[in-house]
Amino acid sequence: MINDDAVLVFSTDSGRISPNKPQESQPTGDGIVRIRRETKGRKGKGVITISGLLLDAKALKGLAKDLKKFCGCGGSVKDGIIEIQGDNREVIKSFLEKKKFTVKLAGG
Repeated sequence: MINDDAVLVFSTDSGRISPNKPQESQPTGDGIVRIRRETKGRKGKGVITISGLLLDAKALKGLAKDLKKFCGCGGSVKDGIIEIQGDNREVIKSFLEKKKFTVKLAGG
């Protein structure tokens, strides 16, 4: 008879199973938002990457959505970095400064 309250502690497929979910760590940094233009690994297509935002995942996705709407272009969030298609560095800089972020243009 199978007990519904039983906890799986070991499986031959994946080994030891931890009962606790890993907690998300808070992002760390110096508080300066860096905006850089990148083309490497993107087949020549330029994107703007925005890093250094000390926000959780939900707030980061919300900010990315607002930026995409403001710039009128696409983008995504990957590994805590917002990627916006096109070359709108000055527009993004002014948008983030209105939101009270300390912004620095980095790279070429």
